[in-house]
Amino acid sequence: MSRSKPFKHRRRFPLHIHITTLFLAVILLVGGIIAGVGFKLSRDMLETTAIDLIDRIGRETSNELAALIEPAELAMNLVRHDTLSGADNFATRSERLPFLKEALLGVSALSSIYTGYANGDFFFLRQVHDEAERLAFNAPEGTRYILQAIEQGAGQPVGRYIFMNRALQPLRTDDRPDYAAGYDPRKRGWYDDAISSSSSIKTPPYLFFSNRKVGMTLAARGVQGDSVIGADILLETLASNLKQKKLTPGTEIALVNAQGYVLAHEDVARLVTMVPGAPGQDAKPSLALLQDFGRPALAAAAPLLLQSIGDGDASTRMAVADEDWQLKLSALPLQGIAPLFLVVAIPERELLATALKLRSTSLTITALIILLSVPLIWWLARRISGPLQRLNRQAEAIRRFDFSNTTEVHSLVSEVSELSHTMAGMKRTIRRFLDISAAVSEEQDFDRLLPMLLRETLLAAEAEFGVLYLADNDGLIPMVVLGAQGEDVAMMPLLPVSLLDAGPLLGQALRSGHTVTGHLSAQDIEATGLDDLADFGNPQQAVAVPLRNHQQHLVGVILLLRQHPLDGAQQSFISTLAVTAASSLETRELIKSQKELFEAFIQLIAGAIDAKSPYTGGHCARVPELTKMLARAACAETTGPFKDFQLNAEEWEAVHIGAWLHDCGKVTTPEYVVDKATKLETIYDRIHEVRTRFEVLKRDAEIASLQDIAAGTDATTRRAQLAEELAQLDADYAFVASCNEGGEFMAPDKLARLQAIAKRTWLRTLDDRIGISNDEKERKARADEVALPVLEPLLADKPEHAFERRQQDRMPEKNAWGFSMKVPELLYNKGELYNLSVARGTLSEEERYKINEHIVQTLVMLSALPFPKHLRQVPEIAGGHHEKMDGTGYPRSLKKDDMSPVSRMMAIADIFEALTAMDRPYKKGKTLSEAIKIMAFMKKDQHLDPDLFDLFLRSGAYLDYARRFMPPEQIDAVDVSQFLTPVAS
Repeated sequence: MSRSKPFKHRRRFPLHIHITTLFLAVILLVGGIIAGVGFKLSRDMLETTAIDLIDRIGRETSNELAALIEPAELAMNLVRHDTLSGADNFATRSERLPFLKEALLGVSALSSIYTGYANGDFFFLRQVHDEAERLAFNAPEGTRYILQAIEQGAGQPVGRYIFMNRALQPLRTDDRPDYAAGYDPRKRGWYDDAISSSSSIKTPPYLFFSNRKVGMTLAARGVQGDSVIGADILLETLASNLKQKKLTPGTEIALVNAQGYVLAHEDVARLVTMVPGAPGQDAKPSLALLQDFGRPALAAAAPLLLQSIGDGDASTRMAVADEDWQLKLSALPLQGIAPLFLVVAIPERELLATALKLRSTSLTITALIILLSVPLIWWLARRISGPLQRLNRQAEAIRRFDFSNTTEVHSLVSEVSELSHTMAGMKRTIRRFLDISAAVSEEQDFDRLLPMLLRETLLAAEAEFGVLYLADNDGLIPMVVLGAQGEDVAMMPLLPVSLLDAGPLLGQALRSGHTVTGHLSAQDIEATGLDDLADFGNPQQAVAVPLRNHQQHLVGVILLLRQHPLDGAQQSFISTLAVTAASSLETRELIKSQKELFEAFIQLIAGAIDAKSPYTGGHCARVPELTKMLARAACAETTGPFKDFQLNAEEWEAVHIGAWLHDCGKVTTPEYVVDKATKLETIYDRIHEVRTRFEVLKRDAEIASLQDIAAGTDATTRRAQLAEELAQLDADYAFVASCNEGGEFMAPDKLARLQAIAKRTWLRTLDDRIGISNDEKERKARADEVALPVLEPLLADKPEHAFERRQQDRMPEKNAWGFSMKVPELLYNKGELYNLSVARGTLSEEERYKINEHIVQTLVMLSALPFPKHLRQVPEIAGGHHEKMDGTGYPRSLKKDDMSPVSRMMAIADIFEALTAMDRPYKKGKTLSEAIKIMAFMKKDQHLDPDLFDLFLRSGAYLDYARRFMPPEQIDAVDVSQFLTPVAS
């Protein structure tokens, strides 16, 4: 006890102090660094960005000035070349007003276009842009253009103002002699400069006297005569553009000239100021100087103007009205005129708002963290004892077998955490054991029980890998393979383990009947087939747990693989768990019984199919035997294409079931189709109806002969005619009867004779629509009913002979099984002439399809069954024996590479059995040599797998089958070498 208290204080009290001190110091240091560095970086970034933006504003403003001037120059040049420049009177000049109007409308910045002539005449067209401008000129309503003209005549010059609407229609004309007397264009600077220049001239921006707006004048000599064309450009759009370019709400931007006069600013009202005139004269309007503009920040930039004129650009940082500002002047060079200057003043509180906010926020967060961390650390210190209290309550709950609380207690103290982890493991172990015991007693599904047992054992042993084997005679069959987290592992095909050669570790466990742990030796790996454990970290320790039932009989083994040896507690738990597992595995006998029942059911179905029709005989029982003979021969091959072919026990089970059920679809095939021995046979042979008609014709012939004799015809001659007629009827019937047998090929001459016989008629006097089924009545209703008596063909294909194919009998083009068989339009066609005309055999196209359809039904039926994983190949094995290697078979037109080897074996077995079977009433079984010769042709035509057919002959499987199932008289000598594929040298 004396040592536990200092230990407790060392682990808690010092930790509390250290964490508090370190935490506060780190927060303070990091917060200060983040705030300072963040502010510095943000400030530098924002200032650099502001300078870049100001430079961009300067470039954009220069471009905007050029965009105003260039279109105006173009318009002025067009007017220079117009006849207006040489017109010598007012009327001629007025004719060019529409042209001047279009020039004004084409350039939005143009305020007016005018021409000054060498004789002092002046022709000036002004555009009225707004109501204020109209009122300034006292113009009437609707005025859009003002024409100001001066004409120098013989007497006094004439001046006039003509106010015009949008269509240049005069609204009012004012005579203005004062205008003519006081204005001479030849005395204007733009006239003198242009008349003496070979190119166009531009004036620096100035205040227009007429409308008190800032603009520029462009002028150039006219092409015709001594005249000068002038144009005024308004710069008022620059003010709104500069406003849009403000970087912050408080930013001041102004455009000034070298003399410091403000040419553009968002506050347009401040641009013009009234300058007092000489004594006795009125004040005159003038542009405001930068220092008199009324904006302190711009006034402070006035001294920079001189520096900017010399250096081009200038910038500084100064305090104006108790506020710091960033000031920058940028020269805007313009072609043909003195450069202008862009003045930008930005308040630092707005420019650095983001940086200041970031610094303030960082400092605030740092202060808040410090304030919050003190009580938080104190709270954590007080909570250290909390985990121990919760652990005590959990221990009490375990004592009461209460496992409802599964939450693991976490603590900053390592010993408490370890204790919590240990108690959680103990709780899981006890609960797992109880849950397994309950599940084993309730679980009836063996397939779910096996992985559950292995998974729980794996988790209890904390193993990386586990295998559950079931005892089967003299070996152990691997049933379940799981990984560390209980996931299913499909890593390798584990083979059965012999009880006599199970390896040192597993053998010791089997002999002793107890759990054995130890190193996984090479002999153990070889015996169990566990030679590829790289994905599981190559565990080196193994645990073998024998499972014995209450009679001490071995029912299975659990093999666990770990990285480290198993501790005593885990081994005790696993050994106890093994007793429960062994009891549950006794249900293995029940599963075996179920499999035997399933096998009996399979053979019951196959036997029922064979018993259904004598035409199939023992086909369903013999084909599986021959298939397995051929499969065993393939497994025995050590060279050639089948050297790697092997089947495990589960695959053999799939072969067995697939072979026995290969014709299960025949349960859906009508017996009268399968057993159809003659062409006219359905439920019965309709040749009897045909024979009856011939009998009627013979009786009719005899009656006609007797009637003729009674009427006076020579009896001897008439009887001779009757004999010939009856002989012909007998011969015709014999021919029809021979056609019905279907033994010979129906050559064209036979078909022609059959058609001729069919055209003979007989007299029907009875109604054929009474006493029949509803289905037949519906078929007969397709044709109109005729009055009796009626002559009918001796052989006919009537509408009622056609059985329409219902929707459910059709095969969708894109079906889930991949069937590609051609489906006849009709379900059945029982036409007499149609059936008798069948070229070979007795089956029509529809009946042949119905028989072939049995394989379709086989696949559909088997695909619908929930086969376990190792039997999922059963439908493919059972449903491929009518496919051909060249893809011409049915029902899916599969080629060799699309089929499994076992499915191709089934095809050989099915054909060989059908050729040699002696229990078919419709044919005689072929001898051994005949059957192999026929199949050799089928091999040549790529109907059979050549490699498997060669194996069928080389292995002697054909002969083994013949000795078991064929009578001795069928077994003749066969030289199989002539049918084998030559071996390449």
